[in-house]
Amino acid sequence: MPVDESSQPVELLGSVRREGGRTLGSQIEDQLRAAIRDGPLRPGARVPSTRDLARQLGVSRRVVVDAYAQLAAEGYLTVRQGAWPRVSAAAVGGRRAPAAPARPQARARFDFRPSTPDVSTFPRAAWLRSLRKAVSAVTDADLGYGDPRGVIALRSALVTYLGRVRGVVADPDRVVVTSGYTQGLGVVCRALGMCGARRVALEDPSNPEDAMVAARAGLEPVSVGVDAGGILLDELLRADVDAVVLTPAHQHPTGVVLTGERREALLAWLRRSGAVAIEDDYDAEYRYDRAAIGALQGLDPDRVVYAGSVSKTLAPALRLGWLVVPPSLLEAVMHEKLLADRGTARIEQHAFADFLDRGELDRHLRRMRARYRRQRDELVQALRDALPEATVCGAAGGLHVTVELTDADDERSILDEARARRVEIETMGDFRPAGAGSTPALVLGYAQMPEPSIRAGVRELAEAVHAARRDRTPSRDGHQ
Repeated sequence: MPVDESSQPVELLGSVRREGGRTLGSQIEDQLRAAIRDGPLRPGARVPSTRDLARQLGVSRRVVVDAYAQLAAEGYLTVRQGAWPRVSAAAVGGRRAPAAPARPQARARFDFRPSTPDVSTFPRAAWLRSLRKAVSAVTDADLGYGDPRGVIALRSALVTYLGRVRGVVADPDRVVVTSGYTQGLGVVCRALGMCGARRVALEDPSNPEDAMVAARAGLEPVSVGVDAGGILLDELLRADVDAVVLTPAHQHPTGVVLTGERREALLAWLRRSGAVAIEDDYDAEYRYDRAAIGALQGLDPDRVVYAGSVSKTLAPALRLGWLVVPPSLLEAVMHEKLLADRGTARIEQHAFADFLDRGELDRHLRRMRARYRRQRDELVQALRDALPEATVCGAAGGLHVTVELTDADDERSILDEARARRVEIETMGDFRPAGAGSTPALVLGYAQMPEPSIRAGVRELAEAVHAARRDRTPSRDGHQ
């Protein structure tokens, strides 16, 4: 059946000029040749019908028919009656041959990388129910840009949820919905810069992206050490900073909890200095040995920015996070959020509000706490059996464990040996500004590892550790 050239028009970027000495047909030919040789038109691509292109360019159809005939004769186009004209399969012209695709990396046999939940357990049916409700119930007004802080339904639901499970003190006006934690941190850092801040303290070790986000916002990142009681207050007080980013409920990545004494001293310093704390409450919902420690923000809502997201509880792909902002920073944070993206996706906000209100997040967390606790217990026991000299550090919570090795071990050598065995891990050096610290340590996630695979993965990891030690042992003649 002949193609109906009046339907399904194909657009093509191009133009012709009537002034000058070159004919309209030759201009069309030259542009199509160039597009086929070097541009976006690849072999097999459809091009407009003669009638479509004539209409787009405002020329006679006969001009286009003749140009197509010439290009077909040269082998650039395939033109057949009753079919869409297309770029000839042989028309590579002067186009560079595509680079050979990079050989895909072999898939890891055992993936112990931290900070990622088991996304295979994402409650799809419950989320779909909330999403359908959001799409059907969203108003015309909510399909616009709206308040850059986010939809009021979600901000209200978050106030209720965070107050109940984390002890956060807030009202909906002070909640700003973000596209994940990283955006939230950037928004706050830029707002702090607007208000005159110049230096921000970051825990050492910590997420390396935090320093990059702060620097991009114009703040100078300053590293402050961490020990078994959390961030070192003496170092923080000497650092001469305007703000501090910290993970008090479950330090990332050491897993320690900020002690009560240091919480009090930190809050006293914030009030005395006028500084601001940014609390990254990234996985505090997962505590397996006792009730979770309440949020620092609940002790001083005027000096602490509370930041959270669904990345560790549901899935990073949702890109939903939130800030609870002190009144003194709220206007600046709203301004920066407006400039960032005019607001996080609003239909998904309505869906998450419904998800929270129906108790779906609570149900999901109850299921996952039990599952993750079993996986953590299995990992800890497997490490005791295969690497008895290693020490598992930090609180029993979150999605990873920190494993201190012997002083003679080398993190980089172990990492290389593990990768050679297709075992994915991270080391403490990956979270330190200057690389490895004084005590070699591994950071092992367990959320993505099926429980039956954990013990086999640890045995393979132990082999990597032993192989790295053998490589570093001097031979009898004294050489490595």
